[in-house]
Amino acid sequence: MRLADALGIQRGDVVSFVGAGGKTTALLRLGYELVQDGWRVLATTTTRIGEDQLALFPHSTRWQSNLLRQRELAALLDDYRFVFVYQEIRAQKAVGIPSEQVSRLIDEMNADILLIEADGARRMPLKAPRPHEPVIPDDTTLVVPVAGLDALGKPLEEVTYNPQPIYDRYGFLPEALVQPAWIAQIVRDETLGLKNIPTGARIVALLNKADVSGVVYGRGRRVAQLMLRHSSIHSVAIGAVRRTNDPIFEVQQRIAAIVLAGGLSRRMGTSKPLLPWGDKTVIEHIVQLLAPFGFAEIVVVTGYKALEVEKVLKDYEVRTVFNPIYLKGEMLSSLKAGLRALPENISSALIVMGDQPQMVPRILHRILRASAHHPDTIVAPYFRDQRGHPILIPRRFWPSLLALTSGAPRDVINQHPITQVLVDTDVVLRDIDTPDQYAHEKRLAGLE
Repeated sequence: MRLADALGIQRGDVVSFVGAGGKTTALLRLGYELVQDGWRVLATTTTRIGEDQLALFPHSTRWQSNLLRQRELAALLDDYRFVFVYQEIRAQKAVGIPSEQVSRLIDEMNADILLIEADGARRMPLKAPRPHEPVIPDDTTLVVPVAGLDALGKPLEEVTYNPQPIYDRYGFLPEALVQPAWIAQIVRDETLGLKNIPTGARIVALLNKADVSGVVYGRGRRVAQLMLRHSSIHSVAIGAVRRTNDPIFEVQQRIAAIVLAGGLSRRMGTSKPLLPWGDKTVIEHIVQLLAPFGFAEIVVVTGYKALEVEKVLKDYEVRTVFNPIYLKGEMLSSLKAGLRALPENISSALIVMGDQPQMVPRILHRILRASAHHPDTIVAPYFRDQRGHPILIPRRFWPSLLALTSGAPRDVINQHPITQVLVDTDVVLRDIDTPDQYAHEKRLAGLE
């Protein structure tokens, strides 16, 4: 996917790149992608970049106090679409705009977006900031901490700019080989990779220089998952921004699972989540299936026989949420209760039915993998052109679901493109609505 899509760029954003391992390349890649979309892109730095790098932009110009007033910058954006602005050339370095002037540049820039290189690393894969770094303008709406996965397996001292703060904080030895967990620790540390983040800015990290099909890619996924343990990091993009096409391979996000277990079970005649399934109940079995997948949170929505469901789940790492209108709201009201219960840093929710204990882990894995490659689309399993469950729904669709006053979630889902995960089993379609279906599913599972 494109870098712009992975970062969730919007018109009016002020994007600051910090860290090491490809900031300038990422800024350039993003700028040229947006130009292809017809955007007017302004770029600058609050530090310094090599004078030779100015040639990588369609046009660069010195910022002057009367430049905006004379509309010269607007004319340059009309002509070149992507313009880099600097203050002066000093010792073969383009010195950036003073931080206090960036706000004025933003107010009057007449561009669709402002991209800022807000840090320096002397082309190293990792870095620790010096006392005055990074220089992130307060108006920044998106911060992109960058790290190079090419640091993995190499001596820390050889791949890190200003490594002493890392030695001091974590006790890592200079000659020690960089491990995946170390990169995660450095980037998510508020005194290192997340230093000086403005209040309210969204954070999307970029793990650059990954191998699309190799060991580094897999280790990068582990780094991303560890980084997401910091609640402020919205998501982590993994890729190689120098690639000609599709520079981002996947986006790891914070995903929650919502288990809908509050229905009346009218056709069954008793609570389906509390039915026996092996030596557990149906709801326990479902929770156990979900547990190994590393969801940020598992929320079980209760209603009918809520106290009994809560009791059987008391020893599991789940949160129960009671749907007070389960008697008349059924599935839609339970889904709304689950979505409303999730914190702001959750990017997507996997909607799991509380009467499908026969879920297959490999299908769950494929749904989550598809979401990583298509983070902005609904993802659902399909068997012979029929859509099943569980369904993964990104946050951008939640307002439409929450606004429904009648009908079913499918009324919203059907209005949008869906990433289909084709499966070879009808297990995604089957549930245990009736006693006969329950008996049949138990036989198929070898429980009778």
